[in-house]
Amino acid sequence: MAARQAARPVSSLLRTRRPFKLVVFGLLVLLLFFKGLPGVVTDWAEKDTESDVPASKTAPAFPLGAPKTTNLKPTPVLGKHRFRPDGLMEVNVDGAHPIYELISRAEQEWRDKLKRASTTLGEAVDEYRRRYKRRPPKGFDLWWKYVVENDVQLPDEYDQIYNDLEAFWGIEPSDLVQIQKEGELKKDSYTIGKNEDGEVEVLTYAFQEGKYDQLIAGSSAIINLFKPIQEYLPPFRMTLSPHDGPNRLSDYGVKAAAREAADSQTYIARSELPKITSIGWISACSPNSPARQRPINLDKPPPSPRKKTFIWNHPLTMDPCNHPDHFFHHGQFLSHNMGPSPQHALHPEFTYCSTTIHHNIRIPVPYGWVEDIYPRSNDPEWDEKVDERLLWRGSNTGMYHSKKSRWRHSHRNFLVEHSNDLFGTLKLLSPNKTKHEKVGEPLEIRKARVNPAVMDIAFGGQPMACSDEVCDLLETIYPWRDRQSIKEAGSYKYVMDVDGNGWSGRFKRLITSNAMVFKSTIYPEWYTDRIAPWVHYVPVQLDLSDLYDALIFFRGDGFGGGAREHLARKIAVAGRNWSKDFWRKEDLSSYMFRLTLEYARLMSVDRDAMTYYHEKDG
Repeated sequence: MAARQAARPVSSLLRTRRPFKLVVFGLLVLLLFFKGLPGVVTDWAEKDTESDVPASKTAPAFPLGAPKTTNLKPTPVLGKHRFRPDGLMEVNVDGAHPIYELISRAEQEWRDKLKRASTTLGEAVDEYRRRYKRRPPKGFDLWWKYVVENDVQLPDEYDQIYNDLEAFWGIEPSDLVQIQKEGELKKDSYTIGKNEDGEVEVLTYAFQEGKYDQLIAGSSAIINLFKPIQEYLPPFRMTLSPHDGPNRLSDYGVKAAAREAADSQTYIARSELPKITSIGWISACSPNSPARQRPINLDKPPPSPRKKTFIWNHPLTMDPCNHPDHFFHHGQFLSHNMGPSPQHALHPEFTYCSTTIHHNIRIPVPYGWVEDIYPRSNDPEWDEKVDERLLWRGSNTGMYHSKKSRWRHSHRNFLVEHSNDLFGTLKLLSPNKTKHEKVGEPLEIRKARVNPAVMDIAFGGQPMACSDEVCDLLETIYPWRDRQSIKEAGSYKYVMDVDGNGWSGRFKRLITSNAMVFKSTIYPEWYTDRIAPWVHYVPVQLDLSDLYDALIFFRGDGFGGGAREHLARKIAVAGRNWSKDFWRKEDLSSYMFRLTLEYARLMSVDRDAMTYYHEKDG
């Protein structure tokens, strides 16, 4: 039998194999066909080892472009994104998805910052003089000792103190002392300082009758920050506002004159300060700034951005002078419509937060501080969190809601409305592109497909900060849900952080968790120089124009297509580690220590006597 089979002619063998070849050919055609369909990926699709886009086994609920398979075509030449001086990156559709570059750039800058940190007192003194063009304040060596003993990281990164105090250096010291004394009598303020026994306490206050218990409550947590350092501090008197937000609007001409004097190491008398320009919020802005160059209409929404943008420098994007749409989108500004008149002088008053157009001096706020999320079972590891929607719950704070106020556009109201809207469309960059591909033009997707799939954002509890009739209205136009426990919130991988009446008091808790934080704010804080957006959290613009693109880049489309969870997990873990290492009670006290030394010298009529001379200075 074997011999007869071997003797069969070649033509017979070909006829026998032809059906097999047809079957193989048919399978290849089907494979190529399905690979070419938008939004369809086969289980046997070859993975691109260079790609950050994993294959999706399910067609997306809102398809954002077909996931890519192996491509033998030459790698295209990618365009460059534009890094604007206002802190935004403008997307070039011929470039790769911009978040790749934002992350890699931020990671490198963070590594460089850690690497160049001073390790000795001498290095810290030299770096101080290089940055600020003067010697450090008296007691700098004692502060350095505290830094070393308490393992405080990044000992050079206190530029926020310089930014807050530098203009005051141009004011005649005796005038500055008088202004501070007047400030102690201002209603709704209290003053802390060292008493005769050398302990820090409340020295005086100026509250309305019946408001003492309410307004003094915050002082105890602040005084506790001084406990470990008070014996090393010189005498000082520090006047604080007990309210959430800033109240000392700057006049551009006044502040510019003071800064000019400070830069030339001279003084300007209070009586010689220029007259103010009373034009509301924009009084604080340069005449050449965008806020002064185009009219602001609070009754008409600003036009949508013509091009996609993302934040590359978060502090720069907080400036409403360069981003005048902030006046339309934030309760800090909308509460006072076009704004109050600016101050005639610079007032050294401390607050819990401040904007770039106020000259209040910010403190390291201890409120909302947590060491960790306890019990730890309330905060599962990233991979154990099950909900992939973006979470936010909160009150409708931010401004008072009345018939006459423009509360509809306030930041929290806008967030809740925007993320629950089912009408209209969004333009989103496709997440299904590798770092070697052009991101392409944004795709238009219906909100009704996107919002229910990726957002879990609502007000919690009941309406507040509103007149009776408006409270009733709020209940009908916004979603209201029960407040969540820490344990319930712990099941979400992605969480949103936004301002309230002032800065966000929950950011410390959120970044200490294993979730990845998206943060939108107008308030630079004490840690601004000591944290890295895109490394520890994801910065979001106030108009939320980049929120969906950023979220979908990490979590993917409706079914997770194009997700980069490994990058999201990396940021979540880095944020938690940062909080544990850089936002301890010791870090708050270190900032307060250095701030108080700087402030005590600033308020001295003999500033040279309050200056530290390192031994090598001679």
